[in-house]
Amino acid sequence: MHLTQYTDYSLRVLMYLAVKDDKQLFQIKEISDSYGISKTHLMKVVYKLGKLGYIETVRGRNGGMRLLKKPEDINIGAVVRHTEENFHMVECFDREHDTCPITAACRLQHAIGDALQAYFEVLDQYTLADITKNRQALASLL
Repeated sequence: MHLTQYTDYSLRVLMYLAVKDDKQLFQIKEISDSYGISKTHLMKVVYKLGKLGYIETVRGRNGGMRLLKKPEDINIGAVVRHTEENFHMVECFDREHDTCPITAACRLQHAIGDALQAYFEVLDQYTLADITKNRQALASLL
């Protein structure tokens, strides 16, 4: 399984906000500088995280963002499901564009489907609070 850069950045933004003061607003530039990633990419990520209800965004000169939910209420599996465009691990997972001649009899799709389900079962066991328990160590690196 390969996560897109978009999902990676989404998780990084949430982690950043989780280890920082939950009352303070943080700006995209600050997060961008901390991770050394594109501000333009983060603008899209932050917009979507706001639309999904994970973060609160405040516009204006003194604006910024902070978590809208408590870290223990943000499930990592759900974040991945919301930020990835699709989970078409193999062509036959995309019924509209499947041209594989053996799809009807192929058992590989079931094995990969089971692996994908197991992948999400593991991610669903973790919250943002779980992956940021080492707040001080993370904060010192950011």
